[in-house]
Formats: sequence, structure tokens, C-alpha cells
Amino acid sequence: MACENNTVNKIVRLLSAKQAEDITVLNVEGLTTLTDYFVIATGKNVRQTQALCDVLEEELAKDGIHHVNKEGYRSGDWILVGFGDAIVHIFRPETREFYDLEHVWQDGIRVDVSDLVN
Repeated sequence: MACENNTVNKIVRLLSAKQAEDITVLNVEGLTTLTDYFVIATGKNVRQTQALCDVLEEELAKDGIHHVNKEGYRSGDWILVGFGDAIVHIFRPETREFYDLEHVWQDGIRVDVSDLVN
């Protein structure tokens, strides 16, 4: 079953269509005041992490959804893009393993998005 948040669902579909790996969605509502959802994904290299970020910005803007913050784009190791109720974390594999957000935010509820991923 998809997430109840349409923006999160669209983000997952876009990331999946561009071959992001290991897409994970955590519902962190009530655990932080920053956002309701973390979307975590892996790109194979810097070029792919940047391309994933680019496609999110371009496609969501078509629906009037614009990022409120973006960090790490230049280095491409860990790109954080905030879309209000969803923060997207796009990692290179080594960086994702090092920071292990799924463990840090283990109190978050993992959302099953398997039906949205190719």
C-alpha cells in the first residue's frame, strides 16, 4: 500500500524511474518538527545523485511543489532536499552506509512503498 502522502508517492515513483536504489520511506511525524517523512535513496555515483535531485526539482515544480531547502548538491555525497512535509536524502552508497539514517531514526515507521518501485 502506498503512502498516504501524494508528494511522497510521487517522489518515490520519480526516484525509482531514474534507477535510485534501496528507496526507503520513514514516517517521522511526531519525532521531529522538521517534517513528516524522510525519503532515503541511493545513487551509484555523484552524477546520479545530482541527476536524481534534478529530476525531483523539475518534475515536482510542474505540480507547484518547490523545494524549501537543498544542501550537499555540489559534493553529491549526501544531497538533502526539503519539500515541506517530506525531506529527501540522496546518498552515494558509502555515505549512506556511514550515516545509517534508518538506524538513527529507527523509531520512525517504515512505510511500505514496494508497489511504487519498479
